[in-house]
Amino acid sequence: MSLQRPANDEFTQAIATEMEHWVEIVIMKYNICPFARKEVLANSIRYLVIEAHKLDQVLSELISECQFLDQHPEIETSLFILPRGFEGFYLYLDLVDIANDLLIEQGYEGIYQLASFHPDYCFDGEAQDSPTNYTNRAPYPTLHIIREASMELALAQYDAPESIPERNIAFAERKGSQFFIDLLARCKPQQH
Repeated sequence: MSLQRPANDEFTQAIATEMEHWVEIVIMKYNICPFARKEVLANSIRYLVIEAHKLDQVLSELISECQFLDQHPEIETSLFILPRGFEGFYLYLDLVDIANDLLIEQGYEGIYQLASFHPDYCFDGEAQDSPTNYTNRAPYPTLHIIREASMELALAQYDAPESIPERNIAFAERKGSQFFIDLLARCKPQQH
């Protein structure tokens, strides 16, 4: 499968491949996002590994990625993957807040929105080991850049979109944390 995966070297290619596996093995297979299958099959997901790890550089790259999406409507969505610099969950949450503010400042409010994924994702009020957190856990800190117009269209065609989070929480609690730990381990590319 040849998804959009700009990669400069084996390291970034391996990360992009791991995230592609995560989308297929976790998000799509278990319908965590009911809209993912269509985009995987359409080959319209971009997996962009950001080698920068300083905040100002990452934010500059984020705006560059929005500009790239502006110019490439055939790419539906971008996974903006941050393998270094944001391993700490609270530092990552600060980045998410600043990134959302930057999108507004740069005129992207209503055009793009961000969803967030992190290996240590923890919903407010949940225990760190709660299975619920796995609905937003990914192999690497990631900002998912979503086209708002496409999301609105997809939600309008989906019966009871407000039920998606509750359905995912119930699924996660039924499966348990160890199920997701094992699943995430399977996302790693096979070594030859």
